[in-house]
Amino acid sequence: MALLRLVLPLLLLAALWEGAVALLHISPFYLPPLRQVLGAIHALWPAYAQAFMVTLGEAVVGFVAGALVGVASAAAFHHARWLRDMLFPLFIASQTVPVIAFGAIVVLWFGNTLMAKAAIAFYLTFFPVTVNALAGMEAVDPRQVALLRSFGASRRDIWWKLLLPSALPRIFTALRLSAGLALAGAIVGEWFGASIGVGAMLLAALFNEQVVAMWAAILAAAAVGGTIFGVVALVEARLVFWRDEL
Repeated sequence: MALLRLVLPLLLLAALWEGAVALLHISPFYLPPLRQVLGAIHALWPAYAQAFMVTLGEAVVGFVAGALVGVASAAAFHHARWLRDMLFPLFIASQTVPVIAFGAIVVLWFGNTLMAKAAIAFYLTFFPVTVNALAGMEAVDPRQVALLRSFGASRRDIWWKLLLPSALPRIFTALRLSAGLALAGAIVGEWFGASIGVGAMLLAALFNEQVVAMWAAILAAAAVGGTIFGVVALVEARLVFWRDEL
């Protein structure tokens, strides 16, 4: 049933794409038929598969690092208000820097490496996770914390058994949002001279005005983002199993 819910929207989108091109006589320069795009991917499947794996690896490394740092930062801010007052404004200020400018600096520091692309993905991921995780922890009823303490629960027990579970729904909301942001960060990093990856293929197709190749790269990027989003959704269904019961 879950597979059917996934496949049906994709089939509907494919039908709308093909139907719109045929019925509205859209120029291939603006929107080529889907069969041409899929044909281009099939013709160069090894190249697209390699680009998919490279970009997926860059995005996942930055995404996981951003998620871990975001949750850890939220926990530190929750337990030490003075630390939040000192560092949280810096977190906010960091998000005002355009990702293109930040990406240029990171690539200058690390070169065209996986570390550089992952750092940009991390930059776009950690802040939403920090904000949502902190909001989830702050929403916990203080009486629940006091009750656990009255039973002798340590700070670690309160964190694992109350604060983190209570914050998980909001954390996963941020993670689903950050799946696309991590992908965007990886692609932006590839625009600074990378020769392999979905972003590199997209940029090359743009410079050469290869519209079909551009749309093929966009579909490859969508596959990367959909893969990360799907894994997050599966993990959420396992860990936040009580959500459907609320």
